[in-house]
Amino acid sequence: MSIERIAGRRPAGWLLACILLGSGFQAQAAPVETVHLWPQNHWPATVAGPEKVGSEGSARGAVSRVSDARMDIYRPEHPNGTAAVIYGGGGYFRIQIGGAARPAAQWLQSLGVTTAVVYYRLPADGWSAVSPFQDGQRAMRLMRSKAAELGVDPNRIGVIGFSAGGNLAGVIGTRFDTEFYPAVDAADRLSARPDFLAMIYPVVSLQPPLDKTRSRRELSSQPDAAEAYSVETHVRKDMPPVFLAQAVDDPIVDVGHSVAMYQATHAIGIPVELHLFEKGGHSWGLGQPGTLVAQWPRLFANWARSHALLDAPPKPLRLPERPATDAERQGD
Repeated sequence: MSIERIAGRRPAGWLLACILLGSGFQAQAAPVETVHLWPQNHWPATVAGPEKVGSEGSARGAVSRVSDARMDIYRPEHPNGTAAVIYGGGGYFRIQIGGAARPAAQWLQSLGVTTAVVYYRLPADGWSAVSPFQDGQRAMRLMRSKAAELGVDPNRIGVIGFSAGGNLAGVIGTRFDTEFYPAVDAADRLSARPDFLAMIYPVVSLQPPLDKTRSRRELSSQPDAAEAYSVETHVRKDMPPVFLAQAVDDPIVDVGHSVAMYQATHAIGIPVELHLFEKGGHSWGLGQPGTLVAQWPRLFANWARSHALLDAPPKPLRLPERPATDAERQGD
């Protein structure tokens, strides 16, 4: 697969997130590296027309009609050895790149994490239901194959998914030894198991009563999709630790998805942390400054540090003590 370098893009909302998230979040000028997941023409094309990027409303910055499955890699100036493969959401009919995946990648990049934003094939565009999982698993293996090149510890590569991308991340995190595609090259001999799993306002289950999502509809072309891609039914003792965050008032994905994932993993002893916010809705990415859900990046960073995935935060500046005045010494 080839690597192309393109200029990094910084959306305005990301700058606000920089201010919100405080010290240590500085813009990085490093170019983005594009890694194609498959050899050219590996999968017979099904998509009519060029790739599309939404420009209005909830579709702004969202990508659809993906035929060239790939990942954009964001290298930090000072890599700390941790990497994250990021899957944006969009109900498997589009991918929220500009509104969620890319800002999250750039934020983590500023913390020293090497990140990869995955452009995966979508069932809504005519690809088979298994296609996103093929791309997600392949991206994980390619990141591990490039660990030395990227300055990454191969045992510190995790996945982060938003909404439907949370479903994709969860399937990769629980069914990592399922062969979703025939091996292509040496990279496919490497483990696809992520070392941590973060699921943000995720689609977890395709089974009743949580089967009301667009993701369920788009994956239904596969007869056994409800069993195959309901993450809570595939939890296992050798899966990675889990971080979950969702708003209780989410109108798109019922909060029961995150609760089901928490209960299933906790029941078998998997380290899991769940954050439920009273308000926030859906598809908030890093979160707008001042909202409840904007707390999740800091909470995730603290959780990641507890698992030795991030460096310790900068210590607060301590001012030298001021000598007491005569009046203070006299008790005035």
